[in-house]
Amino acid sequence: MNLAVAAAVFPLIFLGELPDKTMFASLVLASKGRPAAVWVGAAAAFLLHVIIAVTAGVVLFHLVDHRILDVAVAALFFAGAAYSWHIRNETEDDDDAAAVGGSALRTAATATGVIFVAEWGDLTQILTANLAARYHSAVSVGVGALLALWAVAAIAVIGGSGLMRVLSVRTLRVVTAVVLVGFGAFSLASAL
Repeated sequence: MNLAVAAAVFPLIFLGELPDKTMFASLVLASKGRPAAVWVGAAAAFLLHVIIAVTAGVVLFHLVDHRILDVAVAALFFAGAAYSWHIRNETEDDDDAAAVGGSALRTAATATGVIFVAEWGDLTQILTANLAARYHSAVSVGVGALLALWAVAAIAVIGGSGLMRVLSVRTLRVVTAVVLVGFGAFSLASAL
């Protein structure tokens, strides 16, 4: 492993992921409780994506039209926005009961699924694949990218766990719906 390559990759992936939809997804998930479980789920999803990116990512993105990936991601964002809007008026007590009653394993599995889908075909995944091809050092690029992604997830989870002290669940759901519509529109525009 080349530490210089890992150190060069870390800031690129970190800065690319900071304003990303997966950071927002981690923040929202962590705001509902069990931040450590959300981080574990996000970390697992990022691990899978880094493995995919450094091994088969370059080939996949040359074979599959990026527009198809953008349309699929847009559809998922619109579905998430519709769901957030639909449940915006449920009481906070119902949410608190669900958060307390949900297992850490279920929370981690949900976070893994959400982050895995959201990250598919993402800028940082493509960048990781390109860096692995450029440096010819899959392990070094993988370690640098993974540590950057895990750091961003930690920042999001810490922010999400404190977010509920300032915002109501209803407000968070409305904001989530609006942001997801924006991400969906951007993904759809990218596909066209």
